[in-house]
Amino acid sequence: MDSVPPTKKSTDGSWMKYMGLGAQFFGSIIIALGIGWKLDPLAEFASPVLIWILPLLAVVFNLVKIIVETNKKNT
Repeated sequence: MDSVPPTKKSTDGSWMKYMGLGAQFFGSIIIALGIGWKLDPLAEFASPVLIWILPLLAVVFNLVKIIVETNKKNT
C-alpha cells in the first residue's frame, strides 16, 4: 500500500494579521474598562458613565479600524 504523504499547505501569514486585530480589539476594550473603572469615582457622576462610554468608544474605533485594515488592497 502506497500512502501519499500529506502536502504542506502554503501559509502566507494572513491569519496572523487577523489574530493581531482581534487581540487589539479585546485589549483596547479591557483597557477602556479599566480606565473607566478608575475614573468614575474621580468624576463623581451619579451613575457609572465612563465605564459605559469609554468601552463603547473603543468598540466603535476598533470596528472602523478593522474595516479599514481588512479592506486595504494588497499592493
